[in-house]
Amino acid sequence: MNTALAAFRSLLAYVVIVVYIAVIGPPALVIARVFGWKRVLYLAGHGGVGLALMLTGIRYRVVGRENVPTGAVVYCSNHESNVDPAVLFQCLHPMMHILYKQELHRIPLMGMAFDLGGFVAVDRADRRKSIASVDRAVESLRDGNSFLIFPEGTRSRTGELLPFKKGGFIMALQAQVPVLPVAVSGGRASMRKGSGVVRPVKVTVRIGPPIATAGLTVDDRDTLIERARTAVQGLLDQGPVWKG
Repeated sequence: MNTALAAFRSLLAYVVIVVYIAVIGPPALVIARVFGWKRVLYLAGHGGVGLALMLTGIRYRVVGRENVPTGAVVYCSNHESNVDPAVLFQCLHPMMHILYKQELHRIPLMGMAFDLGGFVAVDRADRRKSIASVDRAVESLRDGNSFLIFPEGTRSRTGELLPFKKGGFIMALQAQVPVLPVAVSGGRASMRKGSGVVRPVKVTVRIGPPIATAGLTVDDRDTLIERARTAVQGLLDQGPVWKG
């Protein structure tokens, strides 16, 4: 797709999503806050994300859904593009909770929606607050909620896996829930650095077999991290499922 057409589609998507948020967001937040129905936020969120992906021409295919066990899990994914969170939120779980960077909490309405939806913000600059965030996520996992983590902590500029941080794995160990390796690829060409233009791409999402944590302790975190990183790399090495 040429740049002019991609720019037009991107502008259209931005306008439509702003209108969608303005119309759907406030009543969804009120319902969630007053009645405690966070499911309505997820329905609104999936509607908005699906609309954005459709308008910008971002398509995805998922391989390995049969590997998803029943009950709460920690989805552990690589992160190479701005479109990864949207695609994974849309395709992995209908009520996916996310461990996210504290800075995003400052965005108007987003912080409130994240809080009501059960997302957990992590302030990596403050160790005490970071530990408290992990504790909240552990309790949520024990209540049956699944989480998505990006253990690299930031996007990989080259596509190569960065070192994995420990927080999300300690969370899984303390809650005694499986870690589910996920590899997402194909989105890097969608948004160039410094550009707001979203180009259509074909994204592949691969889900690997769960890695059990039952019987393990926090002392096993390095072994768990290595197993998860090896699994994610193995999924990436399988390449895309799209042809042509």
